[in-house]
Amino acid sequence: MNISLTINGSPYTVDVEPETPLLWVLRDNVGLTGTKFGCGISQCGACTVHLDGQAVRSCAIPVAGAVGRRITTIEGLVENGKRHPVQAAWIEMGVPQCGYCQSGQIMAAAALLSKRRNPTDQEIDAAMSGILCRCGTYLRIKQGIRRAATLMQAE
Repeated sequence: MNISLTINGSPYTVDVEPETPLLWVLRDNVGLTGTKFGCGISQCGACTVHLDGQAVRSCAIPVAGAVGRRITTIEGLVENGKRHPVQAAWIEMGVPQCGYCQSGQIMAAAALLSKRRNPTDQEIDAAMSGILCRCGTYLRIKQGIRRAATLMQAE
């Protein structure tokens, strides 16, 4: 079945079953492999993308549920060749260790900062809960979010 999507501002038509998880459409049909497969049951957060600006787990969203909505992947955070402030802060603060969860972490942080330019520790904890980091870099992740907030305020 042909399904039309808007991903990172560009139109795509994919021939998949409507119940196919968005994660696999992004990775296998569109070729955007920055969104990672972690658990497949919406528990780890590695597959986090934005759907109309909201952070969602793409492994749990059937592609039919994304029709007519704005899908943003980690690749779509770069605008006009410029990294998103969260991406810049991640590099500056040396946030990742192995890096596997980082696209999910960055997408969750970007969604948070789009709504709250200066989030509290509790808001950060709530937004990032359930995005699992096997290396345990949670302190650096929080520091990266704080730095990104500073970078965004300077814009």
